Amino acid sequence: MSQNLVIVESPSKAGTIRKYLGDEYKVLSTVGHIRDLPRTQLGVDVNADFKPLYVTIPGKKKNVDALREAARQSMQIFVATDPDREGEAIGWHVMRLLKNLNKPIHRVMFYEITKSGVLEGMRKATELDMNLVNAQQARRIIDRLVGFKVSPFLWRVLYSGLSAGRVQSVALRLICERQEEIDKFEPQEYWTVKTELETEKKKAFGAELTKVNGKKAIILNEETAHELRRELKESTFSVEKVTKKRVRRNPHAPFTTSTLQQAAFQKLGFTTKRTMTLAQQLYEGVTLKDGETTGLITYMRTDSTRVAESAIDSARSQVESKYGADYLPPKGRPYGKKGGKVQDAHEAVRPANPDLHPDDIKTSLTGPQAKLYELIWRRFVASQMAVAVFDQSTVDIKAGTKYDLRASGSDLVFDGYRKVYFENVEEQESHLPADLKEKENLQLLKIDADQHFTKPPAPYTESSLVKVLDKEGIGRPSTYANIISVVQTRNYVQSEKRKLYPTELGKVTNKLLIENFSELVNKTFTREMETSLDKVEEGESTYLEVMKDFWSHLERWLEESSKSYSEIKKSLQEDSGEACEKCGQPMVIKWSKNGRFLACSGFPSCKNARPLDAPSSSEEGEDKEPEDHGKCEKCESPLILRDGRYGKFYACSAYPKCKFTKPFNILMPCPKPDCKGDISPRRSKRGRTFFGCTSYPDCDFVSWDPPIAQTCPACENPYMVAKSTKKKGDYVLCPKCKHEVSVNETEAS
Repeated sequence: MSQNLVIVESPSKAGTIRKYLGDEYKVLSTVGHIRDLPRTQLGVDVNADFKPLYVTIPGKKKNVDALREAARQSMQIFVATDPDREGEAIGWHVMRLLKNLNKPIHRVMFYEITKSGVLEGMRKATELDMNLVNAQQARRIIDRLVGFKVSPFLWRVLYSGLSAGRVQSVALRLICERQEEIDKFEPQEYWTVKTELETEKKKAFGAELTKVNGKKAIILNEETAHELRRELKESTFSVEKVTKKRVRRNPHAPFTTSTLQQAAFQKLGFTTKRTMTLAQQLYEGVTLKDGETTGLITYMRTDSTRVAESAIDSARSQVESKYGADYLPPKGRPYGKKGGKVQDAHEAVRPANPDLHPDDIKTSLTGPQAKLYELIWRRFVASQMAVAVFDQSTVDIKAGTKYDLRASGSDLVFDGYRKVYFENVEEQESHLPADLKEKENLQLLKIDADQHFTKPPAPYTESSLVKVLDKEGIGRPSTYANIISVVQTRNYVQSEKRKLYPTELGKVTNKLLIENFSELVNKTFTREMETSLDKVEEGESTYLEVMKDFWSHLERWLEESSKSYSEIKKSLQEDSGEACEKCGQPMVIKWSKNGRFLACSGFPSCKNARPLDAPSSSEEGEDKEPEDHGKCEKCESPLILRDGRYGKFYACSAYPKCKFTKPFNILMPCPKPDCKGDISPRRSKRGRTFFGCTSYPDCDFVSWDPPIAQTCPACENPYMVAKSTKKKGDYVLCPKCKHEVSVNETEAS
């Protein structure tokens, strides 16, 4: 019989810890939360100080029984759930389940799942922090109240199954507002005039026109640009001023949860959800090739850049041994709070043991795990390295008496931390002739006038959305992955080429929430709510105070939104421009759980309705030149080209007797043997574009990447797929043997 019981959340974490503690300890996992609010009812008594009703989560009874039985047989119990609000709440539920056993129960926290980290946590056993528990409970119940009180509003106005969320709805609003900016954007024309000049020593460099008669050069049309180009051709050029300065760039701080998610997206192409899943695996522990099981990184949910002194010393040792004394600053670099709302409960995300170089453990990890570990290792080690040094040069050039041009350059003197890690947006080298002198005459080699147009703001990516959520204090970094996942799962947002776009459902949901719950889905309110929860955690406020304050707001918003639902539904209807073929009244576009559809405005006296994509009966006999589009594969009637909510498609002219349709955008014939179908773009249930065969379900061909009718030169697979990454650019890949072909090679062939 084990004398002690240790309880964690994760089975893999339990397996790692078990190896460190020995036979005196039994380690079991809760497998996440074991108790929560009931799924089918509110579970909160708002009239009794917001008392929650917790129930055992369906499917967790066996876990609970196993924990109770193990606890009965143990002398002491150690609750070692994650060191954050969520972990503290799980620990509290565990303690409540076991309190009747009258066994000593201790709270321990492991900030890294290494032997030293686990033993240190066991030595520093403490008590449960009820402030953390109350902060988590307040968040959970506030989110439940929003979900159960606001979501039904959407059900009545649109259809059942939709959801509103305190943070997810603000994220949706950000994405919708960005799309509105893009849609309303009107590009403005402008021109630039650039020259290529040559020094007296025959060294060429580029310079751009910056001023005309001492004022900023604003060139709005082609006529002005070419007039300036003509006049500059006739001018003499000379160096007016050369400015040089030495610039030092400090390394980046180690990762927080937010900056890790952003960097993993930008550098590795990982979604926030995938990043957090992989980070959890690295934290909980992997088995290395020598048989040792250990956690590789510190706790991955943190908003702090603080680092332990021992870790700084270890990183400095790595820098000196691998890169030399020149790359080691005189003393360690401290990181930590620098203002703003930082909880600072944990260290930064860093390697648990910086001496474990990524190359040494690569074979013990999966490919994605190895990439993420290397990213974390490099960022942390670089944070303790010397500054990067640049020489920046600016050359001001005079052309005649009217025109000023400028050239800028940056030369790397010492790479410092950049030898290990730097961001893609950092300063890159751009060279100017080193011996340029003031008053030196220059020879004009070439002059170009180039047209440009101002660009709209870019759609959000997961990385840029995380950045703005973090900056605005909306939610917590540990929740960002779930927020982004939920808005896509609900079909409010879809991701295309790594960019986030609101769907039609997302736009109308956002419109409804803004018009009826504008304060709830407001950045300021959401940020202030997070501050209130932080105050509960810090003991500056109480659970009841926060709940009463929030409920007073929510009650008022619910009352204000309780106007006629029929009026709201009517305001969402769109005029289709068609007349009902049964009664002649206007047809309108309405919403249902299957999307938008056409219905007669005379409902309920006239119940005529049809899918938005389907033709009306009056259109069936119209001559649409079907001979241009081939024949129906089912009845051989002529095909007609029509417009649907997902774009153009072919439909049988015999509709509704024959409902055959065929995609308009055919990429290639299906590559599967004996299949006569074609490959075309389709939409998944989550709104993601994929490529499938028109003969489905008889043919199960599917690809997330666009297939190309090109035989693989390596294995002769009948097709390849189009790929694109920041590092490689555009290329094609064989899905069978993974052979890659660049676009240039493809075009040449």
